[in-house]
Amino acid sequence: MNWLEHILGNEWKIAPAGGVTGEAYYAKSGDRQLFLKRNSSPFLAVLSAEGIVPKLVWTKRMENGDVITAQEWLLGRGLTIAEMSGPRVAKLLSKIHHSSEMLNMLMRMGKKPLQPETKMEELREKAAGFQDRLPALEQTLERLERFLPEMPDQLLAVCHFDIDHNNWMISQHDELYLVDWDSALIADPAADIGMLLRKYVPYPDWENWMKAYGKPLDDALLRRIYWYEAGRVIMSLRDDNLERKGKELTQLMMEVKQLIS
Repeated sequence: MNWLEHILGNEWKIAPAGGVTGEAYYAKSGDRQLFLKRNSSPFLAVLSAEGIVPKLVWTKRMENGDVITAQEWLLGRGLTIAEMSGPRVAKLLSKIHHSSEMLNMLMRMGKKPLQPETKMEELREKAAGFQDRLPALEQTLERLERFLPEMPDQLLAVCHFDIDHNNWMISQHDELYLVDWDSALIADPAADIGMLLRKYVPYPDWENWMKAYGKPLDDALLRRIYWYEAGRVIMSLRDDNLERKGKELTQLMMEVKQLIS
């Protein structure tokens, strides 16, 4: 952490903060508190400007080319599972999906849109090693193939792709944020919506949640939700989780038959 002490000075107390990518640290000096990270994505500046993550305080480029970012370190808490079904979450996710500034920044960074046809090829390749051992997989692939012509390839937005309640936080000032953007992609917003709805919102409440989001819950959206949800399960297949994932795929196909005319 010598490089941080060089930047901040000896009066700062620095502690590791973990993180999947890059190096993250907490720093405190008196009443001042910062969250620092090495080589954060340039996307962070747009997220901060849009009010999606805590405010970006400064950015510094090191002599070796590394970029250090400092954000406000806010006291707060993660959302509870029950809070995920609330309208504030729906409205913030809608704001993210409809942000042209965030979309333009990811495109300038070279992110390519996740197209359904390309994703279908990935799913076929992933499934190839498991079809003999997982009867539900063939039926699921057939359903995905059937829905593919209806999957829009131009309905693109910035998607978080890790909509877990631990990635949502409320600050001490009651500000709602969505953090940990390392998995962000340009894709159909149904990928985020489906992950959140199926994990946190009882089906009878889906329509009201979507009203808060600002879109109707119709068969077209349901097809896209289940297409991406089934794809998520297939991409998570491993030799040691086949029984559990097989049950999850079977449940998905039962829901599709019940909900989609």
